[in-house]
Amino acid sequence: MKELDALFNARLDALIAQGDADGLARFQRLLECEDDQLWRWCLGHQHPGDADLAAEIDALRAIHPD
Repeated sequence: MKELDALFNARLDALIAQGDADGLARFQRLLECEDDQLWRWCLGHQHPGDADLAAEIDALRAIHPD
């Protein structure tokens, strides 16, 4: 999904710049989720039950707090 790609690029750039290996591993797990689920999480319609995935979604939403 093109919208997710644009949303995730800023987070990925930040993780790489910080050298955050744990964050990159969490981000990788997030990318394994279905696009429609990711979209609902990013829009705040649902929240992941997994704490690590929830932390990544929160970090994404902090970058783009609409």
